[in-house]
Amino acid sequence: MKTILTLAILGLTTLNVWARPNIVLIMADDVGCEPIGAYGGERWKTPHIDALAKSGMRFDYCFAMPVCHPTRTTLLTGKYPFRLKSRWGSFPKSEEKHTLAQVLKRAGYATAVAGKWQLCLMKNDLQQPARMGFDQWSVFGWHEGARFHEPYIYEDGRLRTDTEGKYGPDLYVDFLGDFMAKSAKADTPFFAFYSMALAHDVTDDIPVQVPYVPGKDRWMDYGEMIESMDDMVGKLVKKIDKLGLRDDTVILFTGDNGTAQRSKLRHIEGRKYEYEQVYSIRNGQRVPGGKGTLLDIGTNVPLIASWPGNIQAGSRGHELVDFSDWLPTLATLARAKPTQPHDGVSFTSALLHTRRREARSFAFAEHRGGKAWVRTKQYKLYNDGRYFDIQADPMEKQPLKNLNNRAAIDRKLLEAALLKLNYPATKK
Repeated sequence: MKTILTLAILGLTTLNVWARPNIVLIMADDVGCEPIGAYGGERWKTPHIDALAKSGMRFDYCFAMPVCHPTRTTLLTGKYPFRLKSRWGSFPKSEEKHTLAQVLKRAGYATAVAGKWQLCLMKNDLQQPARMGFDQWSVFGWHEGARFHEPYIYEDGRLRTDTEGKYGPDLYVDFLGDFMAKSAKADTPFFAFYSMALAHDVTDDIPVQVPYVPGKDRWMDYGEMIESMDDMVGKLVKKIDKLGLRDDTVILFTGDNGTAQRSKLRHIEGRKYEYEQVYSIRNGQRVPGGKGTLLDIGTNVPLIASWPGNIQAGSRGHELVDFSDWLPTLATLARAKPTQPHDGVSFTSALLHTRRREARSFAFAEHRGGKAWVRTKQYKLYNDGRYFDIQADPMEKQPLKNLNNRAAIDRKLLEAALLKLNYPATKK
């Protein structure tokens, strides 16, 4: 088993050293905290994700952007979206040599991604994942075809022609399983990024509608996708166990934004669909989907980390985390160095209970239209000046006016954070 070793340095200080792990990052699509059993979710069953939380650490204060594309660019670059100025569904070429995958690849890791890409139309740029540091990739053609049943998949630069009658999530997991087995046989540490298709509903802007669930007159509903998502996590973890790599692999589970507000069930005609309104039950309370909003239900996402013998089982992470932190954290685990300045703060010390280093004092999220916030665990300041106590008012119905001492201190901290970011103010 790879373990953390504590070495005395001149009898004065200690340095925590760990053997470099394989890294498996699982990112669900349109899944906030509320659907997950480990976070109090009660409407659907997520036993495999809950088992990961039981075997490792669950963070309560992880924040993504409220929609998928800016979250993904932040994860891969460690930079907030407003610094990148990339169009929807694109990725800045100037950043291609500095991505998370590139950082790990330079450190000797084999790298692969499977599932959702969404950083280009694959038919127009078959080699973009390679330029961004991925040795192998198997991703569905975003806005080109199906992602679930009979999926439209580009694999290592070629369109697959053998997906008829097959289920995309199974294929993505199988692909990563083969990649991990190949890397293990070569005795090469690996970074496997499972960018899940689940639980985002189907594409709605292609000429031919994608297939319904076999034997049904509709696509999967949100609950079916959540439970399939959990099955895929279980399948991937089982593969890691079968390869004998569990003790040498850190598995991380998160989401790209809050839970969907609605999900397509059937095609009616043209661009018209039948939708279901999505809600979760969390700790006995009905919670609507919040994707696309800067509320906590749109930005607070799960973060679960499991690495037996290194991350304490059943532990809780109380640190603030935002999506710029993934690059420095995974780089630290791999003992690699980012190649550019970034906005992130590594949360490795929280994961491994090592000697404490720099802690994040605020988290940040932004949305289209120039809207953004900075926040502590309790208080949130928007760039238009609105200020909320999120613990007392999670749906942000009433901005604070009369501030107690704690609220006043945090407001000053957050005002300084906005100035440091140089994020533009906007009107209410």
